[in-house]
Parts: sequence; C-alpha cells; structure tokens
Amino acid sequence: MSDQRTPNAAESLCFEAGIKFGTLYHQFAGTPIASESATSLATAMEESIENQPHCQAVTVEIREDELERAIADGAADYVELTGRFLEVEIVVEDGDLEVVARMEMDEGYPLMQIETVRGGREGA
Repeated sequence: MSDQRTPNAAESLCFEAGIKFGTLYHQFAGTPIASESATSLATAMEESIENQPHCQAVTVEIREDELERAIADGAADYVELTGRFLEVEIVVEDGDLEVVARMEMDEGYPLMQIETVRGGREGA
C-alpha cells in the first residue's frame, strides 16, 4: 500500500503516553479507596507508572471532594476507584522530544488527551 508510512517520533511518543494511561487506569480501577488511603494510593500509582520506559513524571491527584461525597453517599467507609476521582498528568520524553498528556473529567467521562508535544524536528 502506497499510503503506509512509519510513525514519526512524536506519534510514537504520543502512543507511549497512551500506553501509560491505559496501564494506570486499568491497573488501578476498582481499587478500594478511602479518604485515609487516597494520598498513598496516588503515590503508588505515580511510582508504578514512572517505572515504564520514557516516563519522566506522573502526577496523580485524587479529587478528594468527589471522593468524600461518594463515601458519604455509600454504605461503606470506602468506594472503588474510578476515573471520576482522578486528575492525572503524564510526561514522557525521548531525546529532545516531550509529550504531556492529561486525564480530566469531561462531561462525566475521564477523558485522556495529549496536551502538548514539544521539541524534536518538525515532521520527524
């Protein structure tokens, strides 16, 4: 096929960011979380994803107001972790190329998207 091409460096690094989000979300979704364990769970999430290739930084923020509301509305002192409780930023780098990706709630859905692509050669 003449329209096939090899992904460029920026596209490949964006793919890497997506892999990190898929791992983060699906590894931890369903984990029991309480107000007392939110900080340690966020740290564990960050540290586990930062182990992956090209990953420079992971910031996980637990939306504590949303978490506390869900716990108050439930029958237990904890809830299962879902995207509605998370705001995440992942930074991946390869050489002089950097991709910043974020996950935030968008109309009730945990939307993961590329925020910026910096560096590298144009069109590389």
